[in-house]
Amino acid sequence: MADHAAGGKGLRSALSTFDGSLRFLLLSSFLIPLGSFMVLPFMSVFLHERLDMGLGTVGVVLAVASLVQFSGGIFGGALADRIGLRRTMLWALIIRTAGFVGLLLALRWPPLAVGALILTCCGAALYLPANKAYLVHGVDDERRPVFLSAGNAALNAGMAVGPVVAGPFVLSSPGWLFVAVTALFVLVTAGHARLPDLKAGQEPGPEPGAGARGLLAGVAVLPFAANALAFYLYFHFQHFLAVYAVERASSAFYSLVLLLCFTLVIVVQPLASGLIRRMPYATALTVGFTGLAAGLAVLAVGTRPALLAGGTLITLGDIVLFLKNDLEALRRSRRSDAVVFGQQRLAAGLGACASGVLGGQLYRLTGHAGNDGWFWLLAAVQCLLLPAALLAFRDRTPHCHPHDDDEGALKPHDTDGRVPGR
Repeated sequence: MADHAAGGKGLRSALSTFDGSLRFLLLSSFLIPLGSFMVLPFMSVFLHERLDMGLGTVGVVLAVASLVQFSGGIFGGALADRIGLRRTMLWALIIRTAGFVGLLLALRWPPLAVGALILTCCGAALYLPANKAYLVHGVDDERRPVFLSAGNAALNAGMAVGPVVAGPFVLSSPGWLFVAVTALFVLVTAGHARLPDLKAGQEPGPEPGAGARGLLAGVAVLPFAANALAFYLYFHFQHFLAVYAVERASSAFYSLVLLLCFTLVIVVQPLASGLIRRMPYATALTVGFTGLAAGLAVLAVGTRPALLAGGTLITLGDIVLFLKNDLEALRRSRRSDAVVFGQQRLAAGLGACASGVLGGQLYRLTGHAGNDGWFWLLAAVQCLLLPAALLAFRDRTPHCHPHDDDEGALKPHDTDGRVPGR
């Protein structure tokens, strides 16, 4: 109870320090996913029913788009390192706005839809590392988790509201919907043009011609691997719950489960951010992956209460994992914040992609066996075995960095090569 009260007090104290620029950035962190999720969750239906694409083609398009949106973040971080945070966000929003214009034009010329969708995902990939880095620029270690979790809460709020707003119109009036989303992005882009300019960080970007090796230079290996593993396991839930839940309940009940999950992130993560910051890294990994395992196992029951309980446990696990992995990557890396966030997005993309490929085959096999509840149980077993293997491998690997220990509290940056207060 005391931790909860302290978390609420710390959250209010941190948010009270937000100036006009950061308040606008938080508002944008809500409006951008609001506009995006008025369209993107319905793209499979739109491409198949409105543009007559085969479901096999739709699946390939969405897989490529997801990989671009997540893994492309590493290029967004590198770009922010070179040209600055504000300019990167501006270019990202211009690209994404062009993508929504392309979706509008695709109503007349359907082949444009694929390129337009990829364009919106490229914009998202470029935007998020710069957005996160701008949000925590100059913030001390103690308040950094609160700032990050406030941004995550705004993001999840937009993701929750977008589908509810757009659901009635996406098939009946997609043209007006795309016009509205495009107008929203134009306004948000204009607002970003008025933000003060900030550099991405104190460290220089990769040398010209360094390529992928430069982009991954200085990567915090354990948080990178743990983030990829967390997204791989979490996306079993994200990718395949719809098929499982709609069959046993209804599409409306599936929407209720998602709304519950978004609400938990919005409410719980900012309040728990201080506790997560202080938690030793190995403890956070244990708590997070155990939550995922318990939630996935509960889903195997297949009843409506089990779907709600499973979604709750999975979300509580990912609240700990996703925030702690980012914080630990920032603590261990000497690279700028934007590059670190980009590297973590690459890990997320690799994990989500692997989940789609391997998880899809596993779901198909368990379905053919006549009991797809086994899919969730096998995923739960992976949540226990794979993190243990990761930590065991890490314990046998010599530490090349003097501060790669499991101490959970963020150290002052002057102890690991970063400028204090950055």
